[in-house]
Amino acid sequence: MSGVNRRDFIKTSVAGIAAATTVGAAAKSPNAATKTEYPVVDVAPLGSLAPGAEVAFDYPDADSPAVLLRLAAPVAGGIGPNKDIVAYSMLCTHKGCPLNYLADRQMLVCPCHWSSFDPAKSGRLVIGQASQSLPSVQLDVADGMVRATGVDGLIYGRHTNIL
Repeated sequence: MSGVNRRDFIKTSVAGIAAATTVGAAAKSPNAATKTEYPVVDVAPLGSLAPGAEVAFDYPDADSPAVLLRLAAPVAGGIGPNKDIVAYSMLCTHKGCPLNYLADRQMLVCPCHWSSFDPAKSGRLVIGQASQSLPSVQLDVADGMVRATGVDGLIYGRHTNIL
């Protein structure tokens, strides 16, 4: 056997593992080149959104149906003067079926397998076959216009939200 003793072997192995871990972490860290750039899209004038309003739009592209809702009360993550405006992807996280908003129940419901999502609780799954909450569309208000600016969560059927 060569002249490597147990102590030297362990030191060299630990140093190699540490170096590989550092290189791997550096390769995975986000940087400006890999940051997702979402489009900014005007959705609706803030003044036109009465309580109970439902506005269908596509975001971040034409193959991604979404809905903007003005709910009856302020909610976490809501925007606007009453913090009651939210938006979500309209594709069910179970099989990608298009959701329906049932205003009387204040729920987004999948007609395929009956998964139900609560828009007042960050699109959280309430019941059904789905295993994840709905991706939420990030919103802001500029010059009286509600705008979509990004997506939190992965839209069904995609590896990345921007194709």
